[in-house]
Amino acid sequence: MQPKDISISVKKKDHDGKISGQLPYVSDLKVDSMLYGVLYRSPVAYGKVQSIQLPPLPEGYTKIGAEHIPGANFVKLLHKDQPIFANEWVNYIGEPIFMLVGPRLDVLHQLIENVHVKIDEHPATYTLEHAIQQKDHTGVFAQHEFGESLDVIQAIEQKAHQIIEEEYETGYQEHVYLEPQGMLGIYKENEILVEGSMQCLYYVKNALISALACEDDEVRVIQSPTGGGFGGKEDFPSMMACHVAIAAKVVKKPVMLLFERAEDMEVTTKRHPAKFKYRTAIDKQGNILCMKVEVYLDSGANAGLSPVVLQRALLNSAGVYNIPHFYAKGYALKTHTVPNGAFRGFGAPQSFAGIESHLGHLSRLVKRDPIEYKRSYLVKQGDPTITNGRFRDPVLLDDMIEDVMRTMDYAKKKQEIHHFNQQNKRYKKGMGASFFLHGCGFTGSGERDHIKATVKLAKTEKDQVLIKISNADIGQGVLTTLSKIVAQGLDLRYESISFPYPDTKEVPDSGPTVASRTTMIVGKLLERAASKLKAQWQSGVAQEVEEHYVHEEMIPWDEEKFSGDAYPAYSWGINWVELEVDTLTGNVRLEKVYGSFDIGKAIDERIVKGQIDGGMAQGLAYGFMEKMTAKLGKIQQRSISDYGPPTAMDMVPIESKLYDNPYAGGPYGAKGVGELPLTGGAPAVQAAIEDALEIPFYQIPITPEVIIESLTRKAGEALD
Repeated sequence: MQPKDISISVKKKDHDGKISGQLPYVSDLKVDSMLYGVLYRSPVAYGKVQSIQLPPLPEGYTKIGAEHIPGANFVKLLHKDQPIFANEWVNYIGEPIFMLVGPRLDVLHQLIENVHVKIDEHPATYTLEHAIQQKDHTGVFAQHEFGESLDVIQAIEQKAHQIIEEEYETGYQEHVYLEPQGMLGIYKENEILVEGSMQCLYYVKNALISALACEDDEVRVIQSPTGGGFGGKEDFPSMMACHVAIAAKVVKKPVMLLFERAEDMEVTTKRHPAKFKYRTAIDKQGNILCMKVEVYLDSGANAGLSPVVLQRALLNSAGVYNIPHFYAKGYALKTHTVPNGAFRGFGAPQSFAGIESHLGHLSRLVKRDPIEYKRSYLVKQGDPTITNGRFRDPVLLDDMIEDVMRTMDYAKKKQEIHHFNQQNKRYKKGMGASFFLHGCGFTGSGERDHIKATVKLAKTEKDQVLIKISNADIGQGVLTTLSKIVAQGLDLRYESISFPYPDTKEVPDSGPTVASRTTMIVGKLLERAASKLKAQWQSGVAQEVEEHYVHEEMIPWDEEKFSGDAYPAYSWGINWVELEVDTLTGNVRLEKVYGSFDIGKAIDERIVKGQIDGGMAQGLAYGFMEKMTAKLGKIQQRSISDYGPPTAMDMVPIESKLYDNPYAGGPYGAKGVGELPLTGGAPAVQAAIEDALEIPFYQIPITPEVIIESLTRKAGEALD
């Protein structure tokens, strides 16, 4: 039954199927005459393809390449720079050049091993630092600058007591979704059907229409139950869908493309490595007078979604702080490495790691408590954003900080840690906090101008209600939360609402499952649709209602000038970490983790708490555990154990609290929740490690190797 309070948890729609193991994922699908595909990938980072020599192909085995593409040879997204099959130039190790298709995977892998492709190799750009050095000449996918005039900042700097300059770096992060990428293409006489693990059905459909040069009704896309995404199933599946669709069209049989974990880790999109440069002027009391920030993102070989990741990284470059005379500029740069793309937080985790670190370092420089120092700059309701928008809704952040400090008895805890560290030579304890936000939905007028979401509710003659939207459940509970919203609006039993896995033949384009928009934006449309259906309800009669996105009146967004209201609403968070560092081994052991969040109204509290636990685990691990590297353009970690995401043994129970702060523009007051919980983990861990060791760090992850190196350097400096 549907509880009266929508926050009260219910049994998830997909609970039984997942718990029993009966829910079929794409790799479970078996279709008559199905063939498999294996991709031949570039062994070099940058070069021109000279020739391709295949071994003799047995009967039933076929090569599929660029020559088979009916339409344009690029994956339709933002730029036209990502080939479906790289038949001329290759731009990263692992880029697909062609695919072999046949009935047996073992034979396909043997054939691939005997392929000879001659590539004329050219000098490549392997690192972000190299890309920064040559950005004035080539390889800039996007750039923006905004804020205070540089003349004003220069005048302020001339009168400043001190100018502090810092550089800060963040590395790759791997999605580590449970289910690797998978896609099935099925040939039918009048259409190509693609089914697979994905977040964004209409991204995939639009890419297929472009590649196949076909009409809208000749392509059909169905989301299979999807075992995790975190952004990794946003942009990447479009390329795989093109591969299987083109192959299915050629061989006129179903074609399945599945990745093993090693292939998935080597060639799929990652979180963008980033570099930040801070230049901050302070007065004699340590107050900030002005700040300049430069942001550099490593996009990898293709633009992908990097231009919009850069936007969000810049929009979060001042954190949750009202910093006077703030200026920022940023670049998304090309390297000849695996393309980077969407990842939970979408540029914000990098920015918050950087700005939280910088303000923490400033506080220690001026000998002020970091929590107190940061609180003095917190934005408040009515304050301007860094793009001259406005924080229009109540901002509870300071109250949330006060609440956590009172709960843990902050002053007493500081004394206990100080006493412990004085008594112990090997083990050192520390605590640290991070304060952060997440803008909900697409940036600026994206929802109005590009997405234009539409939702439908269909009632059957038996008075069952079907949700018809293109948004995907990828483990975050959308099947349940949106069903609850509709049930509440119609005053029906939760069990009376059906939400089939979306199929573009049946559902309108309600936009992608990204940007913490699904509950807030799509949920609000469904709430309105439910109200409309309830008003015209006729028992025993089939009915259908439709709702379209209506843009909220805000300060108009100017993307060129980077000015206006970037988001209609913001969710807010605090992470607080207590930990212990072993100075002999460099190992870090978490002791206590607190998380406080304002996400408006929780549609289902257990689902939200699950998002918090998972997101915080990802964020914490991003700060001190997960290390991914590339050497001469090749990803070095090919297994989960090589990469090192957290296990249950690495985490501690997370004490989380939700603050009720309903947003009128969201269903029943809900705001975005999906990305927020990841954002603060890394900077909170860094702050706690710094507190324990009394050493500043300028990068994440802070691995044991980094800790030992810093301790060794500190010891050497003490001897000098």
